Amino acid sequence: MKDRILAKPNYSYEKRQRELAKKQKKEEKLKRKNEGGSDQDIGDETPETSPQPAADAAES
Repeated sequence: MKDRILAKPNYSYEKRQRELAKKQKKEEKLKRKNEGGSDQDIGDETPETSPQPAADAAES
């Protein structure tokens, strides 16, 4: 019987897939970071407006 030839692994394809997965993960992380940053800006503005009425109430 003849020996069967096994298919060789395509390492370059696997490497490319890993690189694409890394790139996609990095972009998603950056997107989440940017979205989170805008929420923090809104959160920072709210406490600044809250103390002003409290200060007015203390003076009265």
